[in-house]
Order: sequence, then C-alpha cells, then structure tokens
Amino acid sequence: MQSKTALVLLSALLVSACSGQQDRPALPEGFVRLSELDPSIQHDIRYFGNNNFMGRPVTGYQAAECILSIDAAEALVEVQRTIQQLGLSLKVYDCYRPQQAVNDFMQWAADSADQRMRESYYPTVPKAELFAQGYIAERSGHSRGSTVDLTLVPAGSAVPVADPHARQYDCRAEEIGRFPDNSLDMGTGYDCFDLRSHTDNLVVGADALRNRFLLRDLMEAAGFTNYDQEWWHYTLNNEPFPDQYFDFPVN
Repeated sequence: MQSKTALVLLSALLVSACSGQQDRPALPEGFVRLSELDPSIQHDIRYFGNNNFMGRPVTGYQAAECILSIDAAEALVEVQRTIQQLGLSLKVYDCYRPQQAVNDFMQWAADSADQRMRESYYPTVPKAELFAQGYIAERSGHSRGSTVDLTLVPAGSAVPVADPHARQYDCRAEEIGRFPDNSLDMGTGYDCFDLRSHTDNLVVGADALRNRFLLRDLMEAAGFTNYDQEWWHYTLNNEPFPDQYFDFPVN
C-alpha cells in the first residue's frame, strides 16, 4: 500500500514538473534557459529585483532567469564541469538582456535627480558620464544573447538575502563594506562603475586579481572574451547572432 502511494505521489510530482515546464513561454529558436541545461549553476539575477544600480526591477525582466544562446549556454556548462572539480561553481548575475531593458537604462541615466544608488554603484563617476566612460551602452552585447555577467562562488554556498536600500554600500570597499555576496573576492562588487572594476587593475590586491584571472582563464578556455573594464563581463567569441539585438522579455 505504501509503495503504491509513493508511486502515485511520484507520478503527480512528475506531471506537475512537466506541466510547469510547458507553462513557460517558448523562447526564440537558438535560445535556452541555462537552468534547463545545468541547474547547478547559481542564479543571482540582479535586474529582476532591487539590488542593482537603478535600485528597482528593470523593464523586461519578468523572471529571475538566465537566458542565453544555446552555444553560450553549452560553453558555460563546460566551464561549470571544470570548476566543480575545484570545489567552486559559477554564479550568473545577468545573461540575455532585452533591448527594452537597455532603453530603461538610458531613461534612468537621463534623470539626473535619481541618485539614490550612487554611493553603492557609481560613487566617483558622474551619472551623466556612465555612457561616455563605457559602463553602459545604448546597444548592449547582452541583447545578442551570448554575453554573460558572472562570478565564481564556493560550491554549496548560498546567495545572501539583504535589502539594498537598508543602507548605503560602497562597491569599492573591502568585502565587509560591500553588498553581501557569496562570490569569491573579486575586489569590487558586481556592476561597480569604477576603475577598480577593470580586470587588470592592480589596486585591488593579489587575492582579488588571482580570482579574476582564474575566472578569465576558465572563460577564455571555453571560448569567451572578457570586457576589460568589467571583471564580470564575457562574450562568446563565435556568437551565433553577432548582428541581431533581441527584445523578447526574460521570462
């Protein structure tokens, strides 16, 4: 009797799981949700919530999902398999980014009165110069589907939960002064618009540089190239949609 009950419960769970997958909106051909290929890769999708340089959810982010071109996602899975042997895991902050989100960035940047996240994300760069200095772009490689923002975390660690509005964090500070993150110390927080975020900047110290270079070595071996102003930003070299900018929502 107990065995029969267990089978019924298992069948119900499987049906529910399959139904949940079917309810998810279909993606354009050539794209996949990273969690469907490798659920062990951590997700900390910052633009879905308030923990980002705008301090609010970004237009176009309807779920905390990482969507990528199939080629880019499969390459990340290979990186994950390699670093799991080191007791580490990848964690993604942002993946495919719809053009509507980029447009939201542009509107935010034009609002000089909104400075509430300055101390946490761009303490030394005037908001009006974020585009000119290369921290935000009117056309983002993320919208082509093969660019990813990510870091390395200890395997089995949990993504901290904290209120980004509870206090002012300084993304340039020592780890204790930055917004809580389970990332290896990379010398700055994610999306820190500052010279310290440049991948080869020596000022962050030997330990942070070692972690940045480990991430870069792993990603380059898998066919990605780093944007040298942001230690977290990588684009697949042979991206399948090099001239297309998509606008379907993250869901």
